[in-house]
Amino acid sequence: MPRKGLRPREKRGAPPPDLKYNSALVARFINKLNFRGQKSVAEKIIYGAMDLIKEKIKEDPLAVISKAMENVTPLVEVKPRRVGGANYQVPIEVTSLRGTSLAMRWIINAARERKGAPMRSRLAEELLLAYKKEGIAFKKKEDTHRMAESNRAFAHYRW
Repeated sequence: MPRKGLRPREKRGAPPPDLKYNSALVARFINKLNFRGQKSVAEKIIYGAMDLIKEKIKEDPLAVISKAMENVTPLVEVKPRRVGGANYQVPIEVTSLRGTSLAMRWIINAARERKGAPMRSRLAEELLLAYKKEGIAFKKKEDTHRMAESNRAFAHYRW
């Protein structure tokens, strides 16, 4: 690693909004769910989950997804820092882009952990649980916040 540090990489632009709902959030969700390059399968899963959400609670699925993402997005996380031969878990604020990315990852992984149903119904169930502030993904956020709170004493090691 160079002594002056690494140069910041230029960020690519956001993906174009999806075709059905014209939402950048849904487009990012599709890209995050994409597996082995099968984007059409990911689109079917997301749109199927949104249809199931619409059937179950009779609300706009886009509003449900955005509220679920808001409920699961973490505000702080911990990162390990090595100071004087000891590793400290230092709490660091999460940027909005990383927060939404973490929330999507947690929701998708929680849906993949569930067994015995098609992926679209598992994803719909996890999104509804996140919407109600329940479920595995919301618990992951709570654990992350609890970890950051317990390591607040090491916040001065942040740089």
